[in-house]
Amino acid sequence: MNQNTIREFASSFQKSRILLSGFELDLFSNIDEHGSTAKQVSATLNLSEHGCERLLNVLVSLDFLTKQNQLFFNTEESSAFLSKKGSDYLGGLMHSNQLWNTWSHLSQVVRTGKPAHPTEINQRGDGWLFPFISAMHDRAIKQAPQQLRKIDLTGITHLLDVGGGSGAYSMEFIAIKPDIKATVFDLPNVVPITRQFIDKEGFSDKISIYTGDYTVDELPGGFDLVFLSAIIHSNSLEVNQDLIRKCFKSLNNNGKIIIQDWIMNSERTQPAMGAIFAINMLVGTESGDCFTEQEVTEMLTAAGFEYISRIELESGLSQVIAHKM
Repeated sequence: MNQNTIREFASSFQKSRILLSGFELDLFSNIDEHGSTAKQVSATLNLSEHGCERLLNVLVSLDFLTKQNQLFFNTEESSAFLSKKGSDYLGGLMHSNQLWNTWSHLSQVVRTGKPAHPTEINQRGDGWLFPFISAMHDRAIKQAPQQLRKIDLTGITHLLDVGGGSGAYSMEFIAIKPDIKATVFDLPNVVPITRQFIDKEGFSDKISIYTGDYTVDELPGGFDLVFLSAIIHSNSLEVNQDLIRKCFKSLNNNGKIIIQDWIMNSERTQPAMGAIFAINMLVGTESGDCFTEQEVTEMLTAAGFEYISRIELESGLSQVIAHKM
């Protein structure tokens, strides 16, 4: 790695900030299909004309917009993904914009060991929560078919999706095996958003919702499969141990648990995206982390699970599967 590479690496945040500001300010939604001037966009959005024009210009340089005769145009991609009028609008990017605020405090977090914004999810407002659930939905709905296709669903009729958010994974399980009955378990302020997504996708008669807080409440019982995707990284070892015990209790005999998450090597250096995500947990949670395979195995064993195995996914995530005999 040479000096230029290091300098480029260090300044790469600038391109990210440019895109996120364009998205946050909703520039892409306010550019007419026949083109808009900087003056028109800035007036519509109540922005500084000078600042707006500079931001539009650099978005052209980075290939998110085009410019001709002082008129700015969306590209085909920005029209589809970055404009609210687009067919595949990436509304979840607003969560990336929110992450900017916590990541900006990384140095202080490392000094103090305290997260940038320690407020629990169930205490955060809709301005944070809806973009977060939307981001998780956008990601899950695209990844779920590949992630779930190798899971053996033989004998699985009742599924509990813990912290299921939008219900995206429950939807995919049903798509794979239509006779499955799914229940999404999530927090009181999340379940109204869950219902919105389930209704929108046409699963309101196929997915049940159970309101609760797994750090306090017991989970409902009578399930053949408990699925935890992107859950354990938010918690301490102690909270996860208690959660996995509750999962064991909620399962029928011969049922199984699937934990889908970043599972780290013993040095906590691989996979690289898992090591990066551990920093996301450091700045954003009190005690969240990405755990090693040994740690996850020990938690499952302590709860009473047997026949533990691991599947590595193409994304770098893993599924750890264990059985209640």
